[in-house]
Amino acid sequence: MFVDQVKINIKAGNGGNGIVAFRREKYVPNGGPAGGDGGRGGDVILKVDPGLRTLMDFRYRHKFKAESGKNGMNKQMTGRSAEDLVIMVPGGTIVRDLTTGRVIGDLTENGQELVVAKGGRGGRGNMHFANPRNPAPEIAENGEPGEELELQLELKVLADVGLLGFPSVGKSTLLSVVTSAKPKIAEYHFTTLVPNLGMVQLDDGRDFVIADIPGLIEGASQGVGLGFEFLRHVERTRVLLHLVDMSGLTEADPFTNFEQINAELEKYNPDLIKRRQIIVPTKMDLPGADEQLAEFEKKVRVDERYRVFEIFPISSITHEGLSKLISRTADVLESTPQPTVVKDNSADSTDKTYEFNADKDFEIDNEDGVWVIKGAKIEKLFKMTDTTHDESLLRFARQMRGMGIDDELRRLGARNGDSVQILDFVFEFVE
Repeated sequence: MFVDQVKINIKAGNGGNGIVAFRREKYVPNGGPAGGDGGRGGDVILKVDPGLRTLMDFRYRHKFKAESGKNGMNKQMTGRSAEDLVIMVPGGTIVRDLTTGRVIGDLTENGQELVVAKGGRGGRGNMHFANPRNPAPEIAENGEPGEELELQLELKVLADVGLLGFPSVGKSTLLSVVTSAKPKIAEYHFTTLVPNLGMVQLDDGRDFVIADIPGLIEGASQGVGLGFEFLRHVERTRVLLHLVDMSGLTEADPFTNFEQINAELEKYNPDLIKRRQIIVPTKMDLPGADEQLAEFEKKVRVDERYRVFEIFPISSITHEGLSKLISRTADVLESTPQPTVVKDNSADSTDKTYEFNADKDFEIDNEDGVWVIKGAKIEKLFKMTDTTHDESLLRFARQMRGMGIDDELRRLGARNGDSVQILDFVFEFVE
């Protein structure tokens, strides 16, 4: 089964907690604070594996979580940092944040890596909070929470050459003849439902990857038929072989079909119509094909848009014209650069690195008589507070006051003794 779109949930590791500890040795009467820092949590990294061709590995596994860092230890020893979680993906994978719709990265090269979620830093032990006024602090930080987000992985097949054409024009047959691929071939439309890849190898040592992708029909750029399934993958190819049926078995005019597909390419993305294209009239072994080809060539040469396109008629059954077509395709590929990454219309695809969202201002709501405080910054500070030590809670209270939360509660009408909640922690408001 070919899988080219999946949704996954990822969670980077939390940082380890710092601890409260004091140095106690026989001949060191005033050892002082010696609580170590927590270790760093593991990042979540996507890496291109050249051996993968689909996103099938994600079909039944949707959640990935990196390990958290270890807690600090006494004698000022730092906890062990966690290893990063590396998730292998096929080349051609576009990574999108489902919450914002933003494209995080585009993985196209073998071995390319992308950090999609950063692990939390380790919390500081009490040795960092000692000062002349408080030489023996009982304050330590919990580890920073690791980033968590939901991603959409979208695969666009990486191939040098893409096969264009209406359903049943002979794309799968051509692929089966010039490569060792074994696509499904039958006498009905949309036999090919998923992309098929094959490697073409020439006698002179040159080779290239060719993709047989589901056929197009009119309206494909709006999703008609298998339009999106096709157009998503054709964006990556450098050269397009546009197959046109010359058998005359259908009433449709070959040139009309040819124009319709080019129109759909242009509607979907104007850059696609500028892609290097070779016209390949097919089924030339059938009676009447030569007459159809002559009429088709006449119309192509009259139209200025298509006059520069080369024409290589073939018959996949008799192998007529195949060697010339393949040799010319290899020549064209040598002079055709890789296409630039197609810009995504729904998000900014130029960003290649992921930056965690900046802290948001806090919000305060009254829910059934309880003042509920929400916000990325204050929730992060609370998660990093060691609630088992009074000094840590007092430090958190000072942080809240510095953010203006106390003043905002008073402005909203909070009174002495009212309940205030942050996440699952509830305390009393004190004037």
